[in-house]
Amino acid sequence: MKWGALCRPRGRRRLALPVIFAAAVWAPSACAEDIRSAEPGPVFSDSGPDADLYGAADGYPVGTRGGVPQLDKLVGVYSHFGEIYPSRAVVRATAPWQFKRAPEPSIAYSFGTERLSIADYLKRNPVTGLLIARDDTILYEHYQYARTDHDRFVSQSMAKTLVAMLVGIAVSEGRIKSIDDLVSTYVPGLAGTEYGNTSIRALLTMSSGVQFSEIYDGNDDVARLGRALFVDEPKDPAAIVAQFNTRTAPPGTRWHYASVETEILGLVLRSATAMPVADYLHDRIWDPIGAEADASWAIDGSGQEIAFCCFNATLRDYARLARLLAHDGAWEGRQLIPRQRLLDATTVRPADGHLAPRVATPYFGYGYQVWLLPGEQRRFALLGIRGQVILVDPASKLVMVHTAVRQRPSEPAALREPLALWSAVLQQLGQ
Repeated sequence: MKWGALCRPRGRRRLALPVIFAAAVWAPSACAEDIRSAEPGPVFSDSGPDADLYGAADGYPVGTRGGVPQLDKLVGVYSHFGEIYPSRAVVRATAPWQFKRAPEPSIAYSFGTERLSIADYLKRNPVTGLLIARDDTILYEHYQYARTDHDRFVSQSMAKTLVAMLVGIAVSEGRIKSIDDLVSTYVPGLAGTEYGNTSIRALLTMSSGVQFSEIYDGNDDVARLGRALFVDEPKDPAAIVAQFNTRTAPPGTRWHYASVETEILGLVLRSATAMPVADYLHDRIWDPIGAEADASWAIDGSGQEIAFCCFNATLRDYARLARLLAHDGAWEGRQLIPRQRLLDATTVRPADGHLAPRVATPYFGYGYQVWLLPGEQRRFALLGIRGQVILVDPASKLVMVHTAVRQRPSEPAALREPLALWSAVLQQLGQ
């Protein structure tokens, strides 16, 4: 028996803007807080940790465009971002591919001195959606805060990895000759600037040496970049990124996280492919993996995708993307992303010791716009502020998709518990 047979849903319709499609979705209403179906399937809850603070009494209001959303609007904004902000549609696949399902496993993990269940994890963390799959089979799919499997969750910086994968495809197609080419080869508007004189490879690894602050205090460089792209009057995006023009280290020698570098990669892609980044994604990845739902990518006033963030998709379509990465770019026998390009993206070259795990950061390493986990096995992660996480283990084909509404944008300690859960998933389900 599926959820729909257990609960009488009431209709809930999303906002509609001219640049994006409207979609009718169902939300649980007069249901128990956590109903488990007799058959495997998604589980929905109207509540979640600190639900009252997140606007439960008002139905998790969506809020409006502009600025950092208030806490009681965060759930709404993070599941309606592509409707609040101008966005380009990434249309669902012409032939959707379906996951299989298996009964939910019992998963226990250790955190600090406690031994906890996956149900405890949801009670302790502001998760909007959590999905675990092994290859073609979904093992666990839960939603909180009245979100459903029809909601499109904002990626935040998980979108950066999408951009890197598209760069790899563009290289394989000869649209980009080499990742060692200078940015100005493809973006003439950056000629004569420090970023124009930086290689694509250095941008992929966030090792340009160009100064850019990203501490999420509202006054840093990423805030300036965001205001220029999202709020201010439309302007040439090359002119916007050209304002960051002070080099403090030689390219390829020091890792420093800078969202502006992904934004520039988006400009390179648009120029090299002669098509919008969202359309290139649709044709090369989204349609071939059988995405079941329309997605969207936020655009600036010029119509350029905001490449460093703001892709919006359903949880299961994120899981399809994760499965593609777990198979090193192959999908049902077809190589969508060249395998060597993906291996290069998720492996640190001997010459790039500054990118290694526990060197680039106290825990993670960094590949081509993707975070590398320490250890002998090649494992990697897509990360976004406030708890957006996709974890991938190519060896076992296990993936975990995690969307959330953490109160602080960036809180490194907040990753410890999802990583503890992921470690338990690998140990208990990776055989």
